[in-house]
Amino acid sequence: MDTSQREKKFERLPTVVRPKSYKIHIKPSLEKFTFLVIESINVLINDPVDRITVNSVGLKYSKVELQHSNGDVFTPETKLSVEDETLSLFFPNPLATGSATVSFECSGTLNDDTKGFYRSSLRNDKSKYMAITQFESTYARMCFPCWDEPLIKAVFDITITAPKGCTAVSNMPVKDEVVESNGERTMIFETTPLMSTYLVAMCVGEYEYIESQTSDGVTLRLYTEPGLVNQGSFALEFTAKVLAFYKDYFGISYTLPKLDLMAAANFVGAMENWGLMLYHDHELLIDPVNSTKSRKQSVALTVAHEIGHMWFGNLVTMEWWTHLWLKEGFATYLQWYCCAHFFPEFELWTQFLGRQIYAYELDSLEGSHPIEVPVTHPSQIFEVFDSISYTKGSALIRLIQNYIGDSEFRKGLNLYLTRHQYKNTITEDLWEALEEVSSKPVRSVMYTWTSQKGFPLITVDAVHSPDHSSKPNTRTLNISQKKFSFTDFSSGEADSSLWLVPLSYYKSNSPTEIVKDIVLDKRETTIEVTNVSDDEFVKFNPDVVGFYRVKYPAEVLQQFLPSIKSKTMSALDRVGLVDDLFALARAGESDTAQFLKFIQEFSDEDNYVVWSTISNCLRKIKTLLANTELENSLDAFGRNLFKNIAKKIGWEAKENESYLDGKLRPLLIYDQCITFNDEEALKEATKRFQDHLQGVSVISNELKSTTYSAAMLNADEAAFEHMMKMYKECNISEEKDRIGEALCCCRNEQLLIKALEFAISDDVLIPNGCDMIISVTRTKLGRDVAWKFLQDNWQLIYVRFKHHFMLPAIVNSILCHFSKEEKVVEIENFMAGHEHSFVERKIKQVCGSIRQNADWLKRDFEGMKSFFLIN
Repeated sequence: MDTSQREKKFERLPTVVRPKSYKIHIKPSLEKFTFLVIESINVLINDPVDRITVNSVGLKYSKVELQHSNGDVFTPETKLSVEDETLSLFFPNPLATGSATVSFECSGTLNDDTKGFYRSSLRNDKSKYMAITQFESTYARMCFPCWDEPLIKAVFDITITAPKGCTAVSNMPVKDEVVESNGERTMIFETTPLMSTYLVAMCVGEYEYIESQTSDGVTLRLYTEPGLVNQGSFALEFTAKVLAFYKDYFGISYTLPKLDLMAAANFVGAMENWGLMLYHDHELLIDPVNSTKSRKQSVALTVAHEIGHMWFGNLVTMEWWTHLWLKEGFATYLQWYCCAHFFPEFELWTQFLGRQIYAYELDSLEGSHPIEVPVTHPSQIFEVFDSISYTKGSALIRLIQNYIGDSEFRKGLNLYLTRHQYKNTITEDLWEALEEVSSKPVRSVMYTWTSQKGFPLITVDAVHSPDHSSKPNTRTLNISQKKFSFTDFSSGEADSSLWLVPLSYYKSNSPTEIVKDIVLDKRETTIEVTNVSDDEFVKFNPDVVGFYRVKYPAEVLQQFLPSIKSKTMSALDRVGLVDDLFALARAGESDTAQFLKFIQEFSDEDNYVVWSTISNCLRKIKTLLANTELENSLDAFGRNLFKNIAKKIGWEAKENESYLDGKLRPLLIYDQCITFNDEEALKEATKRFQDHLQGVSVISNELKSTTYSAAMLNADEAAFEHMMKMYKECNISEEKDRIGEALCCCRNEQLLIKALEFAISDDVLIPNGCDMIISVTRTKLGRDVAWKFLQDNWQLIYVRFKHHFMLPAIVNSILCHFSKEEKVVEIENFMAGHEHSFVERKIKQVCGSIRQNADWLKRDFEGMKSFFLIN
């Protein structure tokens, strides 16, 4: 089916009949991998109607009945639509208005593809399973018939009959429990608040849990399979802190009597079900023996994100997936804001900018999309679970918080949440609340950021006027904006995009005095900056709180250098300057040789995020120059640039070193060994790996991933098979991830094919398989092998990974780094003959990225060649 047909046929459910409450009794079998459902839905019929349509897919029905409040009972004719994922009930005459109860009895299969009501094997015993749910975005219909749209809220009474020896958990606390004569346990849960179907959750299995309680009396439990529960202590303790923090920040308490956290081996990411959050176990658990120090940061951020949804997403829900960013952008902002409060040593806002770079990159392509992107078919939903909705969304929240001030921002959030609790909203509802409390034109400013794709490039130029001498120490600056894009507009009509941009700046003589009373509301303007001498600079977008790039004249870049070298300029600003200049080079607004010359000045830099940004830029240039005569020159440049800091940080952790120094070490070693082919570093990694295997010494957890991967670069088949055996025998989530990544790092084509075949086999859980495929694409050989493998196995990969954000991530990692126009034709021809609706937008984005790479290489190759000749 082509796109136009799909979009034309899809319609949201009629709302002339709406559910008020669901009573659902579920009985799963963990032996037969099936479940039975007995359900009754209390509905309100607003107008006479002879047809009721609900969502349903993959269920077999044995009973469908409607009993009207007037006493009439009907057994309607039914029609299932596989294409529309609906069940229609047809009645001989229009039903009278009023209330009715629709009853269903049906059955389904506990699948193993991580959506709907499915089975997940235990990490420590593959012969045992738990049954868990993942209903976001449109998968509740795989478990029970329902109005499976976020706007159509209802309350839920859940009852679960668990097999003997198992327990059940759902959104609400247990109200009553009956132990059946055969040992099964029927658990009846309290009624949920008014909520959307995608937030319903059920888990059945053998669990252990730890428990605590907040000062407000909210019961907290963390559940795991047997033997892992002690690894959840940090997450449970942090949950209590986060709930208290958000209560204080919003002025609104968490509204349910309990909040559970459930860890599962075969779960994708994490999910904010109200009262029962689900996590892939490595997103929640910290192994005191095998986990890295950065795992604590990862768990904290994930927990804070999901708890943020208890307010943004659950208490107040977006009207439709077009407004996805209202929950995901906010939860992302909140996770960084909250964790920065509790862990100042993590320097999280600097790390946030490192993540924001990926949103900038995607939003620079013509295949990007606005924050508010029309979702006209369910197959498009997971395509907008991307860095635009999450990271750009959170960056815009940070922008508006800075624009109106934190105090007014918090008042506005309280007003928004209070006004719309248990309801659905659109973006304008948020802007209305923030504008109401701040008296600033929030709606008009933010409309320009959410309704159009992309972001502005702000160009700063000095105006040299004749009367300059009459105004000493005064600088007149010309400020202009245009859309930043990797697409060349010079050959066609200029882009007409215009933003209302809250500008801010500081002067080098007073870096703490930030001026932020300017909104650039036109294409170009001038401003006067006083008390700034000729040898001082004016720096715009302090700490990169605005979602835009800034272009300076070359002489201003030179003025920045003393502050960069002395580190009196903040790490955030140093990161922003590096990334802006690199992006300008890619877009043809500058050139790559100028960027390379600029980062030579960072040889004494010591901040992890700055080096991570430089690393990211150089890896992209490395990819661009793969199989060209300049590839070895780039390697030599990188080895030389990283030499000082690599020597300073070394292989061994220092006593009392900072958290970020601990993160910097594996980054440097990775780039030395894998990116820049440093033979001495590679020999050291290989030796340490062999010593580790033989028990001579132990590799620290922080360096295991990098060392394993480096050691496998030149592995033969015997070494590969040994690592494969290690993977299969390992039951530790984090260690399994490291080994899987290393398996995909070989420089041997046949071994890479073996790794890919293994990644999509039943021996590897779906989330881990996705990670392994992406790991293969870190080298030119890997990308070529992966693209051929993707074509040869498209149907299997498409079906296995399409229902989550994983398939777009796989497609992007394999394809986006190619740099020849003919590859675009090859990709488009292949996709024309294969179903790809779940990645249609991503295919357009990667083709745009390839064209940009081709233009970039053609434009800057000779300049880079000249640069390397003298450097």
